[in-house]
Amino acid sequence: MRQTLDNPFYYLDNFRQVLAWIGEHHGDLLEDAERTLLDRFPQLPQNAQALLVRMVMRKGTLFRASRLSYTEIGCPQAAASPLLAEGWIGVAPQLDLQQLFKLLTKSELIRALDEIPSPLRKAATKKTELLAALQHLQDASRPFAEWCPAHGETIYELRIDALCQRLRLLFFGNLRQDWSEFVLADLGIYRYEQVAFSPTSRAFQSRRDVDDYLHLHACRERFEAGESLAALLNDIPRQAYSSAWLEGRRGKLLLRIGQQLERDGELDQALCIHVSHRYPGARIRAIRVLERSGQLQAALDLARQADAEPENETEAQQLQRILPRLQRTLGLPPPARRTGTPLETIELMLSRPAAGTRVEWAALEHLSQPDAPVHYVENGLLNSLFGLLCWEAIFAPLPGAFFHPFHAGPADLRRPDFFSRRAELFANCLRALDDGSHAERIRRTWRDKHGLLSPFVYWGLMDEALLELALACLPTTHLKICFERLLHDVPNNRCGLPDLIQFWPAERRYRMIEVKGPGDRLQDNQRRWFEHASRHGLPVAVCQVRWAGEPA
Repeated sequence: MRQTLDNPFYYLDNFRQVLAWIGEHHGDLLEDAERTLLDRFPQLPQNAQALLVRMVMRKGTLFRASRLSYTEIGCPQAAASPLLAEGWIGVAPQLDLQQLFKLLTKSELIRALDEIPSPLRKAATKKTELLAALQHLQDASRPFAEWCPAHGETIYELRIDALCQRLRLLFFGNLRQDWSEFVLADLGIYRYEQVAFSPTSRAFQSRRDVDDYLHLHACRERFEAGESLAALLNDIPRQAYSSAWLEGRRGKLLLRIGQQLERDGELDQALCIHVSHRYPGARIRAIRVLERSGQLQAALDLARQADAEPENETEAQQLQRILPRLQRTLGLPPPARRTGTPLETIELMLSRPAAGTRVEWAALEHLSQPDAPVHYVENGLLNSLFGLLCWEAIFAPLPGAFFHPFHAGPADLRRPDFFSRRAELFANCLRALDDGSHAERIRRTWRDKHGLLSPFVYWGLMDEALLELALACLPTTHLKICFERLLHDVPNNRCGLPDLIQFWPAERRYRMIEVKGPGDRLQDNQRRWFEHASRHGLPVAVCQVRWAGEPA
């Protein structure tokens, strides 16, 4: 059953909190219209405030008065009057056919529009079919009363949607989070670590940064909507942003556009895009485009340059496949082969399980023994142990890392300087592995922070029994090897860990196992973790499962 909050104006209180917060922390970034909203909103009657917030929190900008019926607000027309006077909403806006179709049900459209052909006035007809039949009206724009003179409905238009989106961005520092964060926190569904931060700690330091973020966000939405790439590229800044954060967003969008150009066969333009920025992955895409377009020597030169100083393990791994191919094609001696460490392999022949049972669970049931239990953990166990041990470093109140009460993790988690900004803090945490105090530190965090959101801790996976098994069987040297690799490249190294872990509690040892079904093979990020583990003597194995009676 859906939970409800005792205060019927809970959403209004939350909105007021956001406005007060923005006024205190971001007042210097506001223009007149935004300051007016912050100043005038508290002076309106409560029902008017509540109606505006209800509209802001709903999808779209057009609303039927009859659909704005809320017990705590009362008559929507009465509540709307002060909002109309402020100009924050409008009444009887011009509507095109698409907007009209979003406002009305199919049956209402059939009753209201005489232009709908008789054969389409039947129950099985879809709204999309009705819309297609009215192509001759696509350019029409009229008030609702002219589209539906007998309906008697009042239509309101929210005119400050963009302004409120900007305020939401100022508060959260992103457009991924929305007003529901307050409700989920009030209901206890999400619980956040409360990090102290100063009034100067915020996502944006200038009005220009906010404008640039919104512009890039709009460009990304246009890309995802399938807009012409040529038009889109004209609107994306050619010069890099001085803000590393914004430049990362620009680079990520350009990388996606370049990949789409590759799919479209526009290799020359794709190459121009890939070499115009330094977002991770762009250089390897440029090498591939050069190879596809026949510019083999240029591809080899760039690949050698990258191999001398790879941007991360992912690029280094991809270059190990590309360089031999390029040199072979050009008639050059192949580079020295880099031999990997042989992996332990477990071959299982099992009866095919019931439909819906994953191969990992079939392997788990077969391998698990009373004195050697097997757990399905994938990325959860080692990440959780790391998150529990290093909680203080992860949630350290560094400038720009936390700037509102709803952070599941630091805002700079995926940025290149995440570790370097906290190097000494992480070093202090990892020293607990050297002096043996790590277990009590992890247990204390488990007790004190249980259930709080973390980018590393999988509370749903970790129970106390699994925690104690891990602390008993995982050597501190192995934990340190894994944790240091994770910190080396957090975005890429948080995933790719083996599916299963098997413990021998009496012998205080373990083994990590990646399960592969028929026809499956290790992914690149898994291969990198296996190579690292094998190189450092961590016990890992690949379990290859075949179904009895079926060909290999």
